[in-house]
Amino acid sequence: MGMVVVISLPLIIFSIILGFGCYFLGKHKGRKEAFTTAQVFGVPTPPPGGGGGEAFSSPTHKQPDNSANV
Repeated sequence: MGMVVVISLPLIIFSIILGFGCYFLGKHKGRKEAFTTAQVFGVPTPPPGGGGGEAFSSPTHKQPDNSANV
């Protein structure tokens, strides 16, 4: 029974230390990425050479009049 505790205790301690290390390194990497590459939300820009400088316009679709189906 003593052999199980001797083998398992270093493995448990190593796993806890490894878990904390991965947590803190991942947190540091995530914060670094958040500052360098900011997310931009808004209207997408047209690809270069694809729009010809035209302004963004929504499609002009008209809903069909379904009053005859009533």
